[in-house]
Amino acid sequence: MRAGELLGRTAYDEQGRRLGRVVDLVVRGTPGGPLRLTDLVVTRHWYGRLSGRLIGPERHPSGPWAIRAAARLLGRSTVQVPVHRLRLDPPVPGLPEVPPSR
Repeated sequence: MRAGELLGRTAYDEQGRRLGRVVDLVVRGTPGGPLRLTDLVVTRHWYGRLSGRLIGPERHPSGPWAIRAAARLLGRSTVQVPVHRLRLDPPVPGLPEVPPSR
């Protein structure tokens, strides 16, 4: 699976509520071992796609207050969600499918 197959897709939670669009991927692995897709970063607003996590307050916790405030404002609709808790539209082959709840 390629990152381009996931980026930009619409993500829904387990209850079928729209979370937004996928803007980033989180992969984890052991040294020398394979990487495994664990989480997707999803945003609700168009400006979240521009900022993503690049200027997030977690990356610059001790920067100037104005930068921290702007990063919190831009990143407030951006969330990191485990892959097994998401359903993507259109579905991606090879990604575990979450059944919609009733």
